[in-house]
Amino acid sequence: MKWFVAQILLAATGVLCTSTLAPGVPRSIAEFRAKHPPQKRDDPPRRRIITIQPSANLTDDVSDAFLRAMHDANHGGTLHLPAGERFVIGQPLDLTFLDNIDIRLDGEILFTDDTAHWQARAFRHPFQNSIMFWKWGGRDIRIFGDGALNGNGQRWWNEFAGKEILDSGNTYLRPILFYAENATGIAIEGIHLKDSPCWTTFFVSSKDISLTDVVCTARSTNATSPPKNTDFFDSLNVERVRVERAWVDIGDDCFSPKSNASDIHVRTMYCNGTHGQSMGSIGQYAGEMSFIRDVVIEDVWMLNGQHAARLKAWAGADAGYGFVDNVTFRNFWNANNEYTAFLDSCYFNIDASTCASHPSRVNMTNIVFENFSGSTSGKYGRAVGRLTCSPNAVCSGIHFRNFTVTSPCGGPAVILCDGIHETGISGVSCVSSTSSQGKAALKQKCTAARASLPKPTPW
Repeated sequence: MKWFVAQILLAATGVLCTSTLAPGVPRSIAEFRAKHPPQKRDDPPRRRIITIQPSANLTDDVSDAFLRAMHDANHGGTLHLPAGERFVIGQPLDLTFLDNIDIRLDGEILFTDDTAHWQARAFRHPFQNSIMFWKWGGRDIRIFGDGALNGNGQRWWNEFAGKEILDSGNTYLRPILFYAENATGIAIEGIHLKDSPCWTTFFVSSKDISLTDVVCTARSTNATSPPKNTDFFDSLNVERVRVERAWVDIGDDCFSPKSNASDIHVRTMYCNGTHGQSMGSIGQYAGEMSFIRDVVIEDVWMLNGQHAARLKAWAGADAGYGFVDNVTFRNFWNANNEYTAFLDSCYFNIDASTCASHPSRVNMTNIVFENFSGSTSGKYGRAVGRLTCSPNAVCSGIHFRNFTVTSPCGGPAVILCDGIHETGISGVSCVSSTSSQGKAALKQKCTAARASLPKPTPW
């Protein structure tokens, strides 16, 4: 049985460091599909099949026909979009009426990239000033197949370059690729979610959500306009979420439930270039209590990203309050990430003086980091994890088990802990970022090249 090796070239020292992937880890989307083939569904003989004429060209908008077909397939039918065909959507669609419907997507749904048109007409949600191409909702919705849902994001990324989604003055809004609200029993299986202008999925006030055997990518052809804020998964007020076997290569969070999420299980994800497996951010809005609880994320490969396991809480005069409780990050393999365990109580770009005068009020309790291996990028020297608790919050029951992540910079790895009482954490010896040990660890920086695998490369 082969062991695939991720090689990290240390520019600072010229030393070659190798980290070993588990046997059988796929090195490409093709290998991911071979290892985790989507479940093949046969259309039940009594289930009526609805089809529509595909688009003749990139400007042939079939939005009206698609909407009619969804009505026709509702209450027990299947809309089939065949392989080799493209279906161009150029108008916002309200699909919140659904009940017991299958959408077999073997072709491609492609959204137009008329940015001014969509910004004027897209659906809106007040949370972080979001807009959406369409909105799904109802009961027993299944989207499956070998096809692609294509957000056509390149023009959006080009025009958004240099801006930040959470800046209060930002007026350039970009649509979410897949948005669902008030949905119960919604499943996405096998689909390629591709090039979303902004978040890839956003589930609101929904439950019994599953994503299985999916691929999610966002790849720019313009080096000055990378994909931004293309999170694979975002949510607001959800429960009972299952994600199993996902390949994610995007420019933001690999997985990121936000306010009021519970009963979540993620298993087997491959994440490249992401901001991490993130809890939150939460606590953003004044006067609002928000929470994330009862989460297990396990069997994850994190490469070339910002962080691996991450918890994010807002601070500031207008921030809310809440808690993150009973979250387990288990079986994380890391290569070329910054911090592999990161608790941020001063999110987003809040200056230190504001955080000190208006610290976060989000408690972090019963958090487990278990079976972490691999190596960091060296950006923060020998510091491989950093946990910063707010003085206005409780951080307790934080446990490290079999945490063996190393730094490519050489010397003993260090985990920085600030604001956490020694009785609130177990399994590692923390040092303060302002201590002599912490300063020395942060100072000993080095630079690593992108993690790579034998040809063909995985991304």
